[in-house]
Amino acid sequence: MDKRPWILGFRLISVCLLATVILASVNFADAQQSKVYRVGVILPGGALYEAIGGLKDGLKELGLEEGKQFTLTIRDTKGDPKAAEEAARNFEREKVNLIYALALPVITAAKGTTTNIPIVFGVGSDPVAGGLVESFAKPGGRLTGVHFLVRDLAAKRLEILKEILPKLRRVLTFYDPGSRSPVPAEAAKLGREEAKRLKLIFIERHVGSVEELRKALQALKPGEADAYFYTPDAMVLGQAQLIIETANAQKLPTMFHEQSLVAKGALASYGVSYYGVGRLSAKYVQRVLTGTHPRDLRVETVDNVELVINLKTAKALGLSIPPEVLARANKVIK
Repeated sequence: MDKRPWILGFRLISVCLLATVILASVNFADAQQSKVYRVGVILPGGALYEAIGGLKDGLKELGLEEGKQFTLTIRDTKGDPKAAEEAARNFEREKVNLIYALALPVITAAKGTTTNIPIVFGVGSDPVAGGLVESFAKPGGRLTGVHFLVRDLAAKRLEILKEILPKLRRVLTFYDPGSRSPVPAEAAKLGREEAKRLKLIFIERHVGSVEELRKALQALKPGEADAYFYTPDAMVLGQAQLIIETANAQKLPTMFHEQSLVAKGALASYGVSYYGVGRLSAKYVQRVLTGTHPRDLRVETVDNVELVINLKTAKALGLSIPPEVLARANKVIK
């Protein structure tokens, strides 16, 4: 019996099956590639937008391009905790894949008003003490992310300001002592203690809202203080540009914690880069989006601190920065 027709038929069926498998694999790969992850971002505004730039660049480095593999929907709360709660509720209702939240009051609001959605955070205070995670090594819930130093640098920041301005006597700061975050009050305490050590007068202006802060700035009198010192407060941070502009108009030097504000006219900053925080956060966002549970991703700390000085601002204010301070600066804007 001639077996060739049977062999030919078997080969034909095999080719068809192989083609079907290959086609299915291609379609599955296309489906995977065409998936667009939706990320909801909540932040109090101001310099924290730098973290969003870092996040985008970090995700791109990991192979996720905005508009193709992911989209970002940004909600700026402008320092209003209720706006953060509303944004978080809306994001969960819209079934975004993940929330990226910045600053403790915002993160706390997002956690408290959602039940299932994973949250990646960037926070400048201890996330364990703040009730966000169980521990750095084992977050234990649906939140994880990046911790960076802000509050803990308050004393050192004031010390450097005194070195920049040897004749400094009176330092002005704004913060909300009733904030949902303990950070402003704790940082103010550190600043107060350091001011006492440095024999400085620490002028504290308590502001409970953006409107109160704006009124306090309008009421600021020439000669009332020798410099403005930033006390970590998410609401105040959202108005940093207004503070810088008001201070510069009154020839008042400013010391902040984030270098992007120096590029925008502040005299100096001492702290971590928000851009770097966002770039590191991209790793967490990418892994959570692709299936890793937040509880399995340990919280990392960004502690590479930089001193940045703006010589243009110094000149406009009629200041001469001590050479020994300039020599220590990581960046100098000329």
